[in-house]
Amino acid sequence: MQRFFWPGIYKEVRDFCESCPECQRTAQGGVPKAPLVPLPVVEVPFDRVALDLVGPLERSRRGHQYILVIIDYATRYPEAVPLKNTLAATLARELVQVFSRVGLPREILTDQGTNVTSKLMAELCRLLNIKTLRTSVYHPQTDGLVERFNKTLKSMLRRFVELDPKDWDLLLPALLFAVREVPQASTGFSPFELLYGRQPRGILDLLRENWEEQDSRVTGTVPYILDLQRRLRTVGELARENLLQAQNKQAQYYDRGAKPRTFQPGDRVLLLLPAPDSKLLAKWQGPFEVLRQVGPVDYEIKLSGKRKDKQIYHVNLLKKWNAREGMLITLQPPEPELGPWGGDLKAEGTAHIGAELTEEQQKELNSLLRDFDQVLTTQPGKTPLMSHHIATTPGKKIRDHIRPLPRKMWRPVQEELQRMLQMGVIRESKSEWRSPIVLVPKPDGTIRFCIDFRKINAISRFDAYPMPRVNELLERLGKAHYISTLDLTKGYWQIPLTPASESKTAFATPFGLFQFNTMPFGLNGAAATFQRLMDRVLQEHREYAAAYIDDIVIFSETWTEHLRHLKAVLGALATAKLMANPSKCHFGQREVSYLGYRVGRGRIKPQVDKVQALRDYKAPTTKRQVRQFLGLAGYYRRFIPNFATIAAPLTDLTQNTRPQRVQWTSQCENAFRALKYQLTQSPVLHQPDFTKPFVVQTDASDRGIGAVLSQEQEGEEHPILYLSRKLLPREQQYATIEKVALAAKWAIETLRYYLLGGTFTLVTDHAPLRWLQTMKETNPRIMRWYLALQPYKFEVCHRPGKAHNNADFFSRSIGTNELAGRAGVLEKGVSDGALLPHTNIDGVALWGVRQPTLRHCGACSV
Repeated sequence: MQRFFWPGIYKEVRDFCESCPECQRTAQGGVPKAPLVPLPVVEVPFDRVALDLVGPLERSRRGHQYILVIIDYATRYPEAVPLKNTLAATLARELVQVFSRVGLPREILTDQGTNVTSKLMAELCRLLNIKTLRTSVYHPQTDGLVERFNKTLKSMLRRFVELDPKDWDLLLPALLFAVREVPQASTGFSPFELLYGRQPRGILDLLRENWEEQDSRVTGTVPYILDLQRRLRTVGELARENLLQAQNKQAQYYDRGAKPRTFQPGDRVLLLLPAPDSKLLAKWQGPFEVLRQVGPVDYEIKLSGKRKDKQIYHVNLLKKWNAREGMLITLQPPEPELGPWGGDLKAEGTAHIGAELTEEQQKELNSLLRDFDQVLTTQPGKTPLMSHHIATTPGKKIRDHIRPLPRKMWRPVQEELQRMLQMGVIRESKSEWRSPIVLVPKPDGTIRFCIDFRKINAISRFDAYPMPRVNELLERLGKAHYISTLDLTKGYWQIPLTPASESKTAFATPFGLFQFNTMPFGLNGAAATFQRLMDRVLQEHREYAAAYIDDIVIFSETWTEHLRHLKAVLGALATAKLMANPSKCHFGQREVSYLGYRVGRGRIKPQVDKVQALRDYKAPTTKRQVRQFLGLAGYYRRFIPNFATIAAPLTDLTQNTRPQRVQWTSQCENAFRALKYQLTQSPVLHQPDFTKPFVVQTDASDRGIGAVLSQEQEGEEHPILYLSRKLLPREQQYATIEKVALAAKWAIETLRYYLLGGTFTLVTDHAPLRWLQTMKETNPRIMRWYLALQPYKFEVCHRPGKAHNNADFFSRSIGTNELAGRAGVLEKGVSDGALLPHTNIDGVALWGVRQPTLRHCGACSV
């Protein structure tokens, strides 16, 4: 990267490394845990219970091998029932016996074992009106209360069964009694006291009574009931407060290393699941698709190739899958004049003459072109003015490996080599350098012969010669009535290479090693060298001619001037020994296609065949496709009013926080259709006349700011270009006057190329903006903006909102639903050279409607 600038290279390299599939599945270290979600505090005893199974244990003398553990969430009161098996019928019978003592719960929390999810258990819960809750897969922390008690119970059993392991089931009541009378850490009270409202009379109480010889007290029934109710109420409130404090403390401790993580439907994730060959080992598997979020930390995942097609998992078992976007390298076929492929050298094409020229003008033009028939030819020339040098890092040579060429491609490659040898473009080589060839399929099924110079470019010096701005080239056409375009014949081949550079272009084929005599396509700096050459050739003709690489345009206001200009430019090409392809040259045209636009008659329109790609574009499904569509549409954004606001739902899809597979909503569809429709209406813009003052119309809304650059011609304002952008979140908090001032400041600075050095009018529908020079002292932000506009000379003009529909249309958040809905009604036409976007009379932006309407009404005979 010593000679190139790659924007965002570190991020792209990091993303590429992070998206390695093997590393994501086997990398050491897990994902950060999600913050703790406290369980709801249950106040009514046995309103919610959790159950689980412990075992299999050593079979007791009575045949018991399992333990059914039940815990009340409100009081932490445990039940442990020994079982002989874990059949659903056995569980149902024991549950009914427990419920007969403590009452029917409203909710039961279990894992996803088949015995508790069986039809019998489901029918039991339905009959008893009990809601069943399930823990997420492989996340027992969801039912942590009963899981922690299981560990305590097994630890106690382990210490008491050493003498006789076959009688562990007889010890359960004693162990449960010990647990029930001990205060619980979270509530501060024993489970027995919270359930029955009194302390149980235990072994320690019995010892104390014997030592102190206390007599049992006798209490009446009514006082006992009242005292029990008071104790239960007091103990319940204290237990609730203690439980909340314990939960907060636990959450603070747990969340120290936690990090919130969320996933959106459509995201792809890895799952931490037991390995197929060992249940004791876990590994990341997937990726799988997220279907929906079912809770704060639970997600439903679509499982492909599993027994269940979808399952719910905790977020701690999920890890984002960094998909490596497929890098499909589509080699666009370059124009024939830019690369190593030739046509029929004997067929001299016919130039295109303007159909609107008179017969006399056509004769004059044909006579002129005959004088330069040596320039208009399909045979490439060889200019003596300049040569291309490949400056590489000293001491380094490129000898790339030879790629095998399919046998069926040998004949086309051999024919192309013979063609290039005949033209003197290449010759046989003994170079120490070597680059591979690349065959690019053409739409007609044939192939293009190219060279892969990427490794040579990596060690080549970058040429920073500036390329022309497309907008400036188009605006130079101005009021031209006659335009001609020239396309050089195999442009790059007309520039020779320096002797030291020829060997560096060597390429290997099945027929030997060859090297270029002229500049090939694909070299770093080739475009800059060609642009430097064209700027030198046209240096004396810049007032009426320009070039973007090999696309030359000549523009004039009168026919006499145009003939003189054509003669001068063709003479300059003849002096430089540069040849133009006659079949791709257009002379004496009123409108021409140039750099993707249709220009002429003082207007600019999108080129029809270029816009066709947008018309046929299907709805994107990934972020990359959305960016591609926005890039295509953005090239013509100067034609689309309110582009930023219309495209907002689509630009939102490209945010880093959005999933790679986009969620295509109705708003996205409406925005997609609206942008395509705007370009299907053949929008027209006028060329700027720098001899006349400009008019800048601005406005602001809650969502965006907009502007129109226009000029008045024949009593009507004609648009030159449209501007719009979304407001940033902080800008949306501005006051109305600040938003309007921001729109003015942003528009003027953006249009600096047109406005600086001249006088223009700033039109706004916000009356206070007229006193910008005085109100700046009361608002520091507006004062800073005013100081930034000091280099400009302008007059502020207030236009009421009802007459300010132009800029209003670009800033107001006109819904894309409405715009898309008008697709079948909206009409745009050109009347007297003015753009007329109109729907109905209460719609938006009726360009130049007043004068045509007055003339139409004045001519009415009725």
